Amino acid sequence: MHMDMKKLVYIIAAALAITSCASLNQARLLQGGAKVAQALTLDESQLKAYVTQSVAQLDKQNTVLTSGSYVTRLNNIVKGINSVDGTPLTFKVYKTNEVNAFACADGNVRVYTGLMDVMTDEEVLGVLGHEIGHVALKHTLNAYKQAILSSAALDAVASTGNVAAALTDSVLGQLAESMVSAKYSRKQETQADDYGYEFLKSKNKNPYYMAMAFEQLMAKSGSGTATQASSIQQLFSSHPDTQSRIDRVNKKAAKEGFTRPAK
Repeated sequence: MHMDMKKLVYIIAAALAITSCASLNQARLLQGGAKVAQALTLDESQLKAYVTQSVAQLDKQNTVLTSGSYVTRLNNIVKGINSVDGTPLTFKVYKTNEVNAFACADGNVRVYTGLMDVMTDEEVLGVLGHEIGHVALKHTLNAYKQAILSSAALDAVASTGNVAAALTDSVLGQLAESMVSAKYSRKQETQADDYGYEFLKSKNKNPYYMAMAFEQLMAKSGSGTATQASSIQQLFSSHPDTQSRIDRVNKKAAKEGFTRPAK
């Protein structure tokens, strides 16, 4: 009888422990859900404010050219391109051998000298049309929000309600890197390709140049410098099915009666 009572005490204690752990896990789960829900209430203007801070952090980490041939060339390429859907566009050049360019939800656009080195002006414009398409279609904004939800920014944002929280340079740097290396779905890439295609046409440029820009990247990935090849490989990893997208643009341009420019 004494032994049965002792077993009963052990059983009750174990049950209480299990119930306590379950309640604790549930509380943590609810707390995490509350943070996510709070972060999701950030409106577009608040998100863009964070984007601007992240871009400023990126600018600190890179060499931003303010004059010289690259700046003059980029200014000529984007002349007359001032905004997208009411958002002002700001173009700057990063001095680096990496081959890349990106556009952010707040209208900041950065072009790497490495990209300009391997492309004509029209091809650079094709890349920019594609990247600006991601902005116009809200792909960049949604990707940035997802980055907040999966980063250390979540706790800071959730703790302040609807008021934008102050984020550390480290967190802003992480969010900035997520913008540069954002990966989009095949559907989103196709949508951005279509936007870039029409973007070139609206600037009285041959839409073939967008396909030619991607062809240049594919060619340079095997013949450029080690740094260029590495950055191009990274660029392609975030832009899947490159060859099929090139074929699609070429086919569309041919169907619409455009003549492919000579190399």
